[in-house]
Amino acid sequence: MAHERIEIDLPLAKVYELLSNPVDFPKFLERIDSVERINSQTFEYKTKIGSEEFVWTTNLIDNLRNTRFAWITINGNLNQTGTIRFTPLDNGTRTRVEFSLDYRTFFGDPTDELGAFIEESAAQLVKDLEKFKSLAESGTFKEEQAEVSEEEVTA
Repeated sequence: MAHERIEIDLPLAKVYELLSNPVDFPKFLERIDSVERINSQTFEYKTKIGSEEFVWTTNLIDNLRNTRFAWITINGNLNQTGTIRFTPLDNGTRTRVEFSLDYRTFFGDPTDELGAFIEESAAQLVKDLEKFKSLAESGTFKEEQAEVSEEEVTA
């Protein structure tokens, strides 16, 4: 399991807004290719590990505004659970984010490539949260979405 924390120089409500929509996760979670909303509680994730495509569906299990956001996998070929906790700092002008992300196989031992993906999750999460911090604090998080959308249109 990967568990990291980072402090963001933005108010809690803004950080929560940016992190509480899984569709936006590929903007900063480098190893997630796409996330599509199925309904208000359900999301489909896709990524490629080695030559294998992984697709899994998650359900939100906890969405306490400005406090905690969590999900679990309900089906697919990769099991992912995640929790994000938000803590206000400095009279609400800054926010601590604690992000836990766990990947597992549903059955048996992972392939070598999947095993490496899982093993490298903690180090990758550090990089991913630094990217989120940079995008959020520079005000370019929403622009990142526009760039992705433009790429999809021209593809």
